[in-house]
Amino acid sequence: MKDKTLQVLVVDDDFRVAGIHASIVDQAPGFSVLATARTMAEAAVHIANSTPDLLLVDVYLPDGDGIELVRTHNIDALVLSAADDAHTVRRALQAGALGYLLKPFPQKRLVERLDSYARYRHVMSGSPGLSQEKIDQGLAILHGSQTTSANSRSATEQLLLDALQGQEISAAEAAEIAGVSRATAQRRLAAMANQGVVEVRLKYGQSGRPEHLYSRPEL
Repeated sequence: MKDKTLQVLVVDDDFRVAGIHASIVDQAPGFSVLATARTMAEAAVHIANSTPDLLLVDVYLPDGDGIELVRTHNIDALVLSAADDAHTVRRALQAGALGYLLKPFPQKRLVERLDSYARYRHVMSGSPGLSQEKIDQGLAILHGSQTTSANSRSATEQLLLDALQGQEISAAEAAEIAGVSRATAQRRLAAMANQGVVEVRLKYGQSGRPEHLYSRPEL
């Protein structure tokens, strides 16, 4: 089953900045902009009418403190602010923000955070009964670190290995299951095939290039 599109509410009093952030979100795979809001009051209306999956929130808003918006709503949030003092950063994290981006930042940085968040959501979804390994994996993805599993694989590689468990599939299918881009899946699977971590078989059709199918070797 394909993961749902994650809805994002962008909260920033500068409409130009909000528009830039909204454009980045709309271009990110698996995301769409629910709305943009310039005040706490506008944000509260959007949250009440249609709960977003993620908030992108500035700290300084005309009618209040964006960190309090994060604190008072049970919604995942990233704080995007020019406030560079340690007290504000700590307040944001204590309020429940999953991350803090200091303005101005390059577009690539927000894209990376959105990608990490999407993969984190993928790992932390599904049936109840998460293992400690899955929890550690999700947190490692969210914070851009590597898992501490015995095989020292990156979080992305472990997601792909999990996708291959008990089946032989293409890179595109593995990418959808793992919640990563097709290009990333192809690159990581090819590297692991060269290392002997996964097996690859060529499937020839009636015409065109053969399809690469990946699987985990039987122990």
